[in-house]
Amino acid sequence: MQTGKAPQFGAVAPSEMARLAEDAAVGKTKKHPEVTFVLAILSGLFVSLAGMFYTVVTTGAGDLPYGMVKLVGGLSFSMGLMMVVLCGSELFTSNTLLLMGRATRRISVGQIAKNWTLVYFGNMAGSFFMVAMLMAVGQFKGAHGELGINYMYIANGKMGHSFVEALLLGVLCNLVVCLTYWMTLSSRDAMGKMFACMLPVACFLAAGFEHSVANMFLLPMGYLIKSVATPEFWANTGYTAEYFSNINLHNMVFMNLIPATIGNIIGGGVMVGLSNWFVHLRD
Repeated sequence: MQTGKAPQFGAVAPSEMARLAEDAAVGKTKKHPEVTFVLAILSGLFVSLAGMFYTVVTTGAGDLPYGMVKLVGGLSFSMGLMMVVLCGSELFTSNTLLLMGRATRRISVGQIAKNWTLVYFGNMAGSFFMVAMLMAVGQFKGAHGELGINYMYIANGKMGHSFVEALLLGVLCNLVVCLTYWMTLSSRDAMGKMFACMLPVACFLAAGFEHSVANMFLLPMGYLIKSVATPEFWANTGYTAEYFSNINLHNMVFMNLIPATIGNIIGGGVMVGLSNWFVHLRD
């Protein structure tokens, strides 16, 4: 006998995924600002935990093939987006999809600006809190200092891009991240949503794309480790501070976070959000 309810199995149709994404975008703008900010802090913590996991897993893996190290690290990092999706927290990179709601005239420019500001700085606050906690316990000294070297190695590479390179890497990153979020809408159960996160996230980590929120954790970690490292630390690891010459505040802000953020907005909001609006939601 027909009940009129949607079946609780199988994949959601693409057109329905678009409507779910639009409704979710509208719902994000209706939350109380304090709630939005706290949920954004949680996302910063989740992504930072994933960044820490990625760094630990790839430390000391130099004997493995380059691609395998990146794959294992990327699969580890996918934990962050799983936690964001299943816990319903607010992540700036996926919230770039609010542009869909603007295209359908259900969200104003002011609502988008308010949400993005709250979520961006909430993500930053959560990331900085995790950085402070890990630095306080000296986590970077693990593996006889090799963990700290890996944090700096990652940060040094990310701060070595030109502005345009970081912007384009940000576009590519959030193209993948928002497609990942989009695919989670096709699943009706937790396992399906978690599986949808794994390979795409591993893809953008393996390719070296730039995720602004992940960088709110990884870049300050590398910067602070370089700042507090003692002569004994450098002697034990066999490196010098000069090896990580790209790590400085100027490169962190102007050669990574700013261009990566702009690129994330283009990759997620325009390439994923507006393209799906054009296909599925246009009048």
